[in-house]
Amino acid sequence: MTTNFGLFLISVVGISLSGVMLPGPLTAAAISKGYRDKNAGALIAIGHAVIEMPLIALIYLGFAHYFVLPGVKQIIGLAGGLMLIFIGIQLFTGMKKTLAEAGLPYNSLTTGIIMTGANPFFFLWWATIGVALVANAANFGTFGIALFGLVHWVCDLGWIQFISVSVFKTRYLWTVKIQKTVFSICALILVGFGVWFCVSAFS
Repeated sequence: MTTNFGLFLISVVGISLSGVMLPGPLTAAAISKGYRDKNAGALIAIGHAVIEMPLIALIYLGFAHYFVLPGVKQIIGLAGGLMLIFIGIQLFTGMKKTLAEAGLPYNSLTTGIIMTGANPFFFLWWATIGVALVANAANFGTFGIALFGLVHWVCDLGWIQFISVSVFKTRYLWTVKIQKTVFSICALILVGFGVWFCVSAFS
């Protein structure tokens, strides 16, 4: 247990970045949306927070164990997996349009909400690693919980925004072939995670 609040926040930064920097649905979304909007990452992160902040509150109130119940895990895994497969297919079919229209079919804020809510491992992470962090933050009172949530989210925001800005600033280097290749990879990531989530829900 971390008794020093400063050291605790440093650990939060390290653990948070190690999670958000792993390639996944949010990364694919930031790449797809960042091609046309350098601030897409910030909006995606806000959408992510729409799901994450209430979840932190629920964990603080003692509801974390519900997310690891077999039935709940299966429902979240199957529903989330099917949603990601559906969005991945939409991204594939969207490439048949002009390049100006290609991309994920939802705005960045909505995309952040969907990508977060459709990811069962997001809930599993919070029901395991997240519980330990929330419990530690609770030792410092309500202020500790609030600052913990803010620091964690700023880590998410910083990385996702970095991706979208990087993609936006280098987009002039993207030929039609490169753009189609990148979007295809993003679509495959979404479909791949979707299939994995569906299978994992019953394994």
